[in-house]
Amino acid sequence: QVQLVESGGGLVQAGGSLRLSCAASGGSFDSYNIGWYRRAPGKEREFVATIRWSSGSAGYSTSVKGRFTISRDIAKNTVYLQMNNLEPEDTAIYYCSWPAPPNDYWGQGSQVTVSY
Repeated sequence: QVQLVESGGGLVQAGGSLRLSCAASGGSFDSYNIGWYRRAPGKEREFVATIRWSSGSAGYSTSVKGRFTISRDIAKNTVYLQMNNLEPEDTAIYYCSWPAPPNDYWGQGSQVTVSY
């Protein structure tokens, strides 16, 4: 059974940095895109970033472009989200996602809190 295990959330002051990790256990990221999403209090889930596992090409939402970087480590079977220059508006629960038809895998969620 494949599970996505996240780590790296926490509390940081505005302007600070955090790195989230998403590791696949019980399986390997071997295809498709792996994405990061977030849900802020009282808001809908929104797309943050995505990476194509095969090529490493990445895409970002306009709200994080230039501040966040998504990357992958093939040997570690892990996807990362480096978050720099964090803003209080980035406070949310962050989820990694791996749509691998017919399955759709999600991480357990990582709380990121950015204080003023």
